[in-house]
Amino acid sequence: MKWVRLKRSKIKVFGKKGKTLPKGFQEEHTSFLHSLLTNDIKGLKPFSFNYNLWLRQNGSPIEDFFVYKLEDAYLLDTEGDAKKIIEEFERLKLSLKVYFEDLTTFGHVFVFGESAKDWVEKTFGMVPEEGKFFEKDGVFVANNPLRIREEGFDVFGELDGLELPKEEEITEEDFEDLRIERKVPRIRKELREGYSPLEAGLLNVAISLTKGCYVGQEVIARIHYKGRLPRTLVLFKGENLQEEQKVFDGEKEVGLITSVSRKGLALGYILTTKLEEKREFSTTTGKVVVLD
Repeated sequence: MKWVRLKRSKIKVFGKKGKTLPKGFQEEHTSFLHSLLTNDIKGLKPFSFNYNLWLRQNGSPIEDFFVYKLEDAYLLDTEGDAKKIIEEFERLKLSLKVYFEDLTTFGHVFVFGESAKDWVEKTFGMVPEEGKFFEKDGVFVANNPLRIREEGFDVFGELDGLELPKEEEITEEDFEDLRIERKVPRIRKELREGYSPLEAGLLNVAISLTKGCYVGQEVIARIHYKGRLPRTLVLFKGENLQEEQKVFDGEKEVGLITSVSRKGLALGYILTTKLEEKREFSTTTGKVVVLD
């Protein structure tokens, strides 16, 4: 197995039952998150989780979250700054009795690869099903295949005393290379202003089309029901690639490099119409080929 330490923020969201909430809601914190985020919060069962985006009105991502449903509260796991997120949530909640607690002191590791499941069972005495989690002695363990598109386990909380094989630890740079290779979009890289999360392939991963209204929902629905995405997230291979580098077809700009690995691979966007015609393009530093 392999494991990596992740720098993630944690926010607890809780509140009270409300008498004037929209039909189907009993808890004010559930109503708040459901109307703000892109996935189905109301439908989450205790000790299950899903992946969400927080969007602007124009459909561009602000932050992303894994949302964990506790018995009577939620835990948000995010790459963003917990303090800044809480300040904005306080502004957005208006009169709702919703409260936020910064739990960023929690440690967080991600365990994956061969024998990761065996390590979880040996260490905690149980293994959560995919999309589920448990809490034991102040440590949360979640079966999360979305992080790098293979079975892996988020382990976070009070991790003092947790024993992990030091020789199997990888660096953040190693993990970032793996993310790029697996074509997993990242906030402020692929998930950015001016680009739709639909272009990153996140429909049915982070976005529900049936949950009802949320901020940015009208733009997402409009793009989806047009039936054709303007751009497509792809995996490139090339030499001396750089983030924010433009991709050209001849002299015409047709794409953008958004993340670069140390292995000559990169993530980025390409115009869908151009992708249907060819696989080789250019940057200012040479040829670039679309692998996937």
